[in-house]
Amino acid sequence: MAGMLYLVPTPIGNLGDISTRCREILSSVDFIAAEDTRVSLKLLNHMQIHKPLVSYYEHNKSLKGDKIVQRILEGETCALVSDAGSPAISDPGEDLVRQCAEAGITVCAIPGPCAVITALSISGLPTGRFTFEGFLSTAKKSRMTHLEALRNEQRTMVFYEAPHKLLNTLEDMSRVFGSERRISLCRELTKLHEEVFRTTFAGALARYEETPPKGEFVLVVEGAQPEEEKTCTMEEAVEQAKILMEQGMSRKDAVRKVAQETGLPKNAIYDATL
Repeated sequence: MAGMLYLVPTPIGNLGDISTRCREILSSVDFIAAEDTRVSLKLLNHMQIHKPLVSYYEHNKSLKGDKIVQRILEGETCALVSDAGSPAISDPGEDLVRQCAEAGITVCAIPGPCAVITALSISGLPTGRFTFEGFLSTAKKSRMTHLEALRNEQRTMVFYEAPHKLLNTLEDMSRVFGSERRISLCRELTKLHEEVFRTTFAGALARYEETPPKGEFVLVVEGAQPEEEKTCTMEEAVEQAKILMEQGMSRKDAVRKVAQETGLPKNAIYDATL
């Protein structure tokens, strides 16, 4: 009988955020797959949990993933943890989940700390609809291509960023989204020096050009404003219908097409073309 894979979230800063259920799962599984065994060992020692650890990260996931899946198929239970937050979110764990799904293995996700939701909830920006974009590429061209694709995105956008790349990212975002677009920079979430700086791209650049950024950042960016729908006048609608008629379309079909596209009354357009 196959075992199970548990996705166990770990604190993003404050060790007190580990839940009772997460403790119980980590205590009961046969082994734990960790992004960095040294980081996970500190957490496990803090909770006085002693379980076999195997490393599973970006550069060994192909080799280790097959071995982990095989162990689970043989009946063992495994807990997957990342260095912080929910595993499989912007994390190589997504590949292990896919492998388990393909092998028919049950995957159970435990709710818990997640930097995306934590930052979004305190950003002061709309939370009803959002898109998580993860880390931007370190390559300038790829980063700009990614941002350009989001130029007209109306949902709130959430990004992860490291302090040494923050200024370059803010400069590129300001160029694409505009210097007055709102942004909330959430730094060191749940830690002693947690800070939320709500400003615009212009304000963010002014601050961090003067004061070098420190700590890990979650950037929550305001979505684009919806474009105002252009209203069509009756004269413009009649002109469009006449052009379609000159191209060979019947008056009836031309009027129907223009009425559908403009929302203006079909009978009024028809009468005006006579």
